[in-house]
Amino acid sequence: MSVSGNQLHRRIRSFVLREGRLTKGQQQALDTLFPRFGVSLSQGSLELDALFGRPPGDPAAKILEIGFGNGASLAKMAAQHPQNDYFGIEVHRPGVGNLLLQIEAQALTNIRVSHDDAIEVLQQQIPDQALDAVYLFFPDPWHKRKHHKRRIVQPDLVRLIHRKLKPGGIFHMATDWQHYAQHMMKVMSAAEGFENAAGSNQYTPRPEYRPMTKFEQRGHRLGHGVWDLVFRSI
Repeated sequence: MSVSGNQLHRRIRSFVLREGRLTKGQQQALDTLFPRFGVSLSQGSLELDALFGRPPGDPAAKILEIGFGNGASLAKMAAQHPQNDYFGIEVHRPGVGNLLLQIEAQALTNIRVSHDDAIEVLQQQIPDQALDAVYLFFPDPWHKRKHHKRRIVQPDLVRLIHRKLKPGGIFHMATDWQHYAQHMMKVMSAAEGFENAAGSNQYTPRPEYRPMTKFEQRGHRLGHGVWDLVFRSI
């Protein structure tokens, strides 16, 4: 059975908008920096080289991160890999404001930021086979069984991401909840058009390009596990 865009959007919306209080600096960043580095859904389909000010055909990899949180990891990746372009999506305004502040403080030119829903951005703004990678780090695990259907890693999203990835592009997920890691592995192992970069049913050691967060470091000290899954589009 085919799934319309609206059905897909309703089925895998995975967040509840619990808006924290904006600091004065975050609000100022939203007011003054979002017009420079932000992307709105109303802009429609995007030409990514032009969006980042690259000449047509520039080899810069295009990487999209769904749910960048406070933006610290995304800013670090962009600073360490200036040859890549990063498109970050986050629905919580304090996180967007915080990333904008980091963009300004570090004079980063290779990040663009969206405050819209990731499903709508992928559907309406990202051309097919335009991305080299999609990152999804530590999404809400929705612990209760009755909420598992709200987990963002579902077959419909995976099919959408596959359309947007170039051949050979990667979908990299990470979670600190083992049950969610098992769910991700089950969904991805059954997905057409993907292969596990680490081998069948294998998790990937944290790649160098994914920064370890303070939360993750604390978890390691407490003996908590983190699971990375890297799947390649074929």
